[in-house]
Amino acid sequence: MKLTTRGHYSVKALLDLSLQPNFGPASVNAIAKRQSLPAPYLEKLLMELRQAGLVRSVRGSKGGYQLAHPPVQISLGHILEAVGETVEPFTEQSAATQQAEDWVTLTLWKRLHQKLKESLYSISLEDLYFDARSWQAAQGAETSFVV
Repeated sequence: MKLTTRGHYSVKALLDLSLQPNFGPASVNAIAKRQSLPAPYLEKLLMELRQAGLVRSVRGSKGGYQLAHPPVQISLGHILEAVGETVEPFTEQSAATQQAEDWVTLTLWKRLHQKLKESLYSISLEDLYFDARSWQAAQGAETSFVV
């Protein structure tokens, strides 16, 4: 699996939204500035995340984007899937191989693929939130936000 900028930026953006007080909305420009991301590209990603039901847009002067669900209900797998990332290791090969080594390695890659998918869907945005808050606390940053 190779994580592209699409996946990386999407995770950073949703983590940023999870760190907002009371999960309130944040503008694309504010997120882009805090996360050092290009705003036009981020806007496209947030639209895809909205279409997938992970974020919602809020209109008005204090509007922007906010999480559509509590962070505990949004997994890393959901985020990556929403922006078209794939964890498929390779194109499907026939299990009817002629050599034991081919069958064993194919089975191994399938098992590893399944474990990776399970991991991605078991790590929630809330887990990342607590990791971020721990890092901020270690840096002496303000940690008054509550999940």
